[in-house]
Amino acid sequence: MQFRLLQPFAGLLVSCLLLLSLAPASAQLFETKATQVFMIDAETGTVLFSKDADKPIPPASMAKLMTMEVVFNAIKSGRLKLDDTFVVSENAWRKGGAPSGTSTMFAKLKSSIRLEDLIQGVTVQAANDGCIVIAEGMSGSEDNFAAQMTERARQIGLKTSTFVNSTGLPADGQQTTVRELALLAVHLWRDYPDFYRYYGQKDFTWNKISQRNRNPLLAMDIGADGLAVGASEASGFGIVGSVSHSGTRVIAAMSGLASDKQRAEEARKLLDWGVRSFEKTEIFAKDEVVGEAQVFGGAKSGVTLKAKGPIEIFLPITNRDKLTAKIVYTGPVAAPVEEGQPVGALRVWIGDTLSQETPLFAAESIGVGTLPQRALDAVKELAVGWLR
Repeated sequence: MQFRLLQPFAGLLVSCLLLLSLAPASAQLFETKATQVFMIDAETGTVLFSKDADKPIPPASMAKLMTMEVVFNAIKSGRLKLDDTFVVSENAWRKGGAPSGTSTMFAKLKSSIRLEDLIQGVTVQAANDGCIVIAEGMSGSEDNFAAQMTERARQIGLKTSTFVNSTGLPADGQQTTVRELALLAVHLWRDYPDFYRYYGQKDFTWNKISQRNRNPLLAMDIGADGLAVGASEASGFGIVGSVSHSGTRVIAAMSGLASDKQRAEEARKLLDWGVRSFEKTEIFAKDEVVGEAQVFGGAKSGVTLKAKGPIEIFLPITNRDKLTAKIVYTGPVAAPVEEGQPVGALRVWIGDTLSQETPLFAAESIGVGTLPQRALDAVKELAVGWLR
């Protein structure tokens, strides 16, 4: 794999060292007490902050985001309607209702509840009885529904998340990561705008019992409108939060916090920093040459590279010296090279976080070189190829 250094463009990026290793952890721009964190710009997918983001953790009640994804997908595809009703079984009532001592919407045993009310019970009150009622109504049993959750997770690109139940209650084999929780939240926001609004609902009343949304961010006046909290003995207190401010939406997932108070404060600080500390900047216009890749056996020694469109990055407003970039490709690229051929990528780091990766393509065609040109390239490759 080849790394090609970029010269500083418009004074925004600094040339990075020709090393495979990343910068040390001290290069982080933000400090948090959470042990696992992943924060992303929802519109572009730019990673703004990451800390041990791929460590498997129990999802706790944050698993309900996947429960709702299955429900929202079924409604969107026409398999369910908001007016459909489901019956509260004894199993759902005992395991997730009033007798359970867990978060509940206090659904009455053997009552019938509209799907929209169950959705609000889950998204606002984190109702375990609501989850189980939905699971049994859709799939016949909670086990079947959990298998459907895992299958659906794979379909939307979540490779680690595995579900054993619909509630997130402790269960062997149930796991996720903060990266996948944040990506799931982005998916919910992007693909289900008609249903995402439930996560910002401040309160919900069922069975004459009114409960406020369990998400502490909603009361902080920071532009928060979702999404979920959770806690377990194994991973501590966690949260998936979403904030929209001045046209920017940032979504973050955190885990490993010591208390609900610490969770609320750390999430507020992270998300507030995320929406205020970056600015979107175009560093390459559409069709502008980004760099060059070495060519082997070609009529030219290098091929110019460009992206499919303009390249925009999120710049830290301060600490811009923490921003680095490399063109990465496997090479040298063998001739002939066709214009538009995928060659490599532009990778941008913010501190030690890989923030963005943009595919790069050949901006021109390079034919096969003459016999002397090819012979010279072969000699060069024999001399220096082993160094890569």
